[in-house]
Amino acid sequence: QVRLVESGGGLVQAGGSLRLSCAASGSIFSINAMGWFRQAPGKQRELVATITNGGSTAYADSVKGRFTISRDNAKNTVYLQMNILKPEDTAVYYCNAGAQDHRGSYYSGSWGQGTQVTVSS
Repeated sequence: QVRLVESGGGLVQAGGSLRLSCAASGSIFSINAMGWFRQAPGKQRELVATITNGGSTAYADSVKGRFTISRDNAKNTVYLQMNILKPEDTAVYYCNAGAQDHRGSYYSGSWGQGTQVTVSS
């Protein structure tokens, strides 16, 4: 079992930046890829960014050019750097430990507890 703990959320003005962190522990050898999801009130949870063990990344169109996912293998931690934040980025952000196949499809696994990001206009 993988345990994920997110941190770094908060309140920021539009145009500002935040960095989310996700620390993994437990059966981390089973992790093939990791991702960040978000869920705004009244909306479905959506995939924001993914990163494989090999370092390949992918992003939702809505965050391309503004968000960057990265990982520190020595610390078993994945980051989401969020720049030029917009009010529509407001959501609870969740870290996920899952898998990605050769077609680039991401399959979710263990979830973190989520961290709130609020962007004011």
